[in-house]
Amino acid sequence: GTLDLSGGYKAVFRKALPKTTLVADPFHLIKLANQRIDETRRRVQNELYGSRARAGDPLYRIRRLLTMADERLTSYAKDKLVGLLKADDPGNEVATAWQAKEALRELYTISDPSLARRYADSLFLELTGADNPKEVQLLGRTLTSWKEEILAWHSCHVTNGPTEAMNNLVKVTKRVAFGMTNFYNFRIRTLLSGGKVNWDLLATVTPTFR
Repeated sequence: GTLDLSGGYKAVFRKALPKTTLVADPFHLIKLANQRIDETRRRVQNELYGSRARAGDPLYRIRRLLTMADERLTSYAKDKLVGLLKADDPGNEVATAWQAKEALRELYTISDPSLARRYADSLFLELTGADNPKEVQLLGRTLTSWKEEILAWHSCHVTNGPTEAMNNLVKVTKRVAFGMTNFYNFRIRTLLSGGKVNWDLLATVTPTFR
């Protein structure tokens, strides 16, 4: 069973399906790491300038690059990222948070479960070190508390990405329609938005098609 880092969902799984192997979804883990990067960046900027970030601030200019996967950065983008970190990150705190995110992503390139466990043990311990920014330490503690669910991915290789995609499709369909009051019409419209409609199932969708 895949889940985000929700203690409530975890408790429900443990109570209703105690024999289920729980897997912390990789998407939500990387999303959390990116959130910690942004928190670090905003704190550092506030400490440097005594205010929120402005459009011209070096760290603000690379806020999106910080959350991109390293392999997706062009050479120009990588040079820009490194250069502006040097210009506006005197304590290397934002750089440390970025490196922590990339190190976490590296965990998912390991195919051997035993090797992944050794890597995770070392990484999570390192992230909780007192020399790290407080946001990185918090990330390390969260990862440590979910270690078994994180490592379960290396044995199960399951994700709730398709479920998240369908949920997003339903939300977008509803938003574009400015709300739907009829469930049957809502379901038809969602199926049409998703494509690949099986018209043989139309009778199961609604008794009448207008």
